[in-house]
Amino acid sequence: MRITVLTVADCPNAEPALERVTAALDGRQAQVELVEVADEAEAARLGMYGSPTILIDDTDLFALPGAVPSLSCRLYRDADGAVSGVPNESALRQALAGAAPQVRDAGASGC
Repeated sequence: MRITVLTVADCPNAEPALERVTAALDGRQAQVELVEVADEAEAARLGMYGSPTILIDDTDLFALPGAVPSLSCRLYRDADGAVSGVPNESALRQALAGAAPQVRDAGASGC
């Protein structure tokens, strides 16, 4: 399994995203990489829908249909409606297990 965390420079949620991914892996082996995206063209090429975007084997399981690649900040809404700059650990566990996560992308915002 390969997990890529796409971020913009100085994203305050980059480290928390990596920490949540590591916790959700719960000791399972995975290649985890942090990639800083520099421009809109690279965001489009990599499938970044705001920072941070978490790709599991090159797929963003949290993206909303019709989402547009972006360098903006990204917000995630959990099943209870709470909004955060990173998906919750439970949603990440579900995504890593191959289930549809119970978290929705709350969209992008200006940082």
